[in-house]
Order: sequence, then structure tokens, then C-alpha cells
Amino acid sequence: MRDVLKNLVDGLSVGWVKVGKYWRVPCKSAITQARQRLGAGVMSQLFHQLVRPMATGETIGAFLNGLRIVVIDGTCFDLPDSDENVRVFGRPGSRSGTQAAFPKVRLVILVEAGTHIIFDALMCPYRIGERVRALKLLRSVTSGMLLM
Repeated sequence: MRDVLKNLVDGLSVGWVKVGKYWRVPCKSAITQARQRLGAGVMSQLFHQLVRPMATGETIGAFLNGLRIVVIDGTCFDLPDSDENVRVFGRPGSRSGTQAAFPKVRLVILVEAGTHIIFDALMCPYRIGERVRALKLLRSVTSGMLLM
């Protein structure tokens, strides 16, 4: 995130304003704290307003017979072991008499194949299957796209 922010400001300073003279890249924890103050709703809204497929006709692997190739994929991530995360996302199954070390979240994404841009995503409790959540991502598949 630190590198992304630095590149963003460097790009702005060239074409817009000479910010670099007065501004220094914040540390990682400052960026994390700022994102936490904003909250998940703001970050989600920003994502859904800005992120779009970006491939052009020249982008290798982006189109097949004029259709934009998009892909659904999913994965799971361990979360910090907190009561709130367990309540919202749950833990994976484990042997009888034991419990998994960490709660897990399931992430299902819609990706433009040629650019690898994630242009829609859903996080859900671990217990909800990937295929069930993938159906909701169809909201972002439009005519002219070939879903893989």
C-alpha cells in the first residue's frame, strides 16, 4: 500500500501539483490506521465506483472472438482470532474435540483475464460455498463478456 500511495502521489505531482516537495510517504501503520478510520463501507464504495475492466483490443489474452474474457475464482484466508471474526465468518471444520486455530473468510472474485483486474469481489463466511457466492458476481457480467 505504501508503494501504491507513493506512485499515486508521484503521478499527481508531475501532471497536477508539485506535492513531492512538501509531502513524505507515511509509514505502513499510518496507512492502516487511516483505512480503519474510513471504515469498510467507504473502501467498498470506492472500489465499486472506480474499478472496471480496462483491457483494449491490443491487450493479449483479453478477448476471444470479440468477447471480453472474465473469470470467477475463489480462495480462503485466515483471520485474526477474535470473537467478532468467529461470529461473522466462522471456523473451518476440524477433528472431533478440536477447533481450527483461526477463523476463515471466503473471497470470491471476478477478474478480467487480460489485465488480471479484479472488478467485483465478495467476502463471506467460510461456511458459504464458493459456487453460491459466484452466482452473486453475475451482477457484473455484461453482454460482450465471456465468463470462464
